[in-house]
Amino acid sequence: MSQHFLLSAKARTLSLKRLFDMSDAEAFDLFKELRWGEGEEVACPCCGSVAKHYFIATRRQWRCRDCKHTFSVTSGTIFAFHKLPLKTYLIAIGIFTNAAKGISALQLGRDLDVQYKTAFVLAHKIRESLMEHRDESALAGEVHMDGAYVNGHIRPKNKKVDRIDRRLAVNQRPDKRCVFVMRQKVEVEGNEIRGANKTLSFVIKAENQADVSKLAAAFVSQGAVICADESNAYDPLHAKFQTRRVNHSQEYRADDGTTNNLAESYFSRFRRMQYGQVHKFGNLYLANYANEAAYREDTRRESNGTIFMDIVKKCARTRTHHDWCGYWQGNRRTEERLM
Repeated sequence: MSQHFLLSAKARTLSLKRLFDMSDAEAFDLFKELRWGEGEEVACPCCGSVAKHYFIATRRQWRCRDCKHTFSVTSGTIFAFHKLPLKTYLIAIGIFTNAAKGISALQLGRDLDVQYKTAFVLAHKIRESLMEHRDESALAGEVHMDGAYVNGHIRPKNKKVDRIDRRLAVNQRPDKRCVFVMRQKVEVEGNEIRGANKTLSFVIKAENQADVSKLAAAFVSQGAVICADESNAYDPLHAKFQTRRVNHSQEYRADDGTTNNLAESYFSRFRRMQYGQVHKFGNLYLANYANEAAYREDTRRESNGTIFMDIVKKCARTRTHHDWCGYWQGNRRTEERLM
């Protein structure tokens, strides 16, 4: 039996010790390089001018030669107006990277020695960057689909006579949501099957024909083969795609080899993140949590150093977000991100 990738030396190319030993100047240079590349030319976040702007060394800021705007290495990014050292944000991304099943704000706050409120907003800024820069190009080849429900548990009463039928729609919780996932299977390389390499997740109110058909039409290319379970939500897909089904009430794998195991493996990581780490997903940010699990699934065979660099680049290229400036002062998202 071959060694699991996470146990190999190739998976360990980033050390948190190296990040903790990094100086403030080194953290500044790393973030600058990942945002603007090597060289002395930088882009003004105000007017967009790319040039060798005047650098104020004592403040580590630039003054734009065109619009005279003064900006820093984090101006215009998701980390704008930060009060912690830039090194702390890089360490937070490193801890976030190494947490294969996700990380709670409480644990992140303990590791960084910051308040829970600070860690909560910081973790969500990273998730927002992953959400804004995800690849939403059409899926091709073999695509596995499935849905799982979140926030729908109703605690049964102590006495049996007082219990309700939780299967009825009238007894369902109004904030119950369905996380719907589509995963693209990787082509077989020799005798090795590498699973999925691209995952798209969405939040819908229920696993229904209308939403599933719209998502398939928008994100699945013509000629793709769709693998799904026996839910009637996937019945209309037979008219537009080659659709293969497996009846989970009878078997996990159909006689012709059909499964939707790639979608099931995503929900395995998603549930571990929900129950073992975060414990509770609010509907306002459920789409971000679902996308985080999708990102971790897609990068599961990349080294932690590669993942770290990719996340820092995404954060550096994410504009200052309205929902995460003054979050604890009441400036919060008011609507959930539904499909």
